[in-house]
Amino acid sequence: MSHQIRLDDDVYERIKATKRDDESFSDAVGRLIGGRSLRDLRDVFDGREVAEMRDAIETADERDRAEAREVGERFE
Repeated sequence: MSHQIRLDDDVYERIKATKRDDESFSDAVGRLIGGRSLRDLRDVFDGREVAEMRDAIETADERDRAEAREVGERFE
């Protein structure tokens, strides 16, 4: 099934400029908008899992910042 959509000229030109020779406009738009949105995952994880992931990300960020400081101090 296909649908017609209306695009502003500047949006059309941007898609056209990034469209590969071997893909349709539909393929190009699909590639440009990427895969699933993070919003698609909102019902996949419960609050506890989200908190655990957030904590793991924050811990990794803290570790990365500490390593970056350490490297920076070596060059002072």
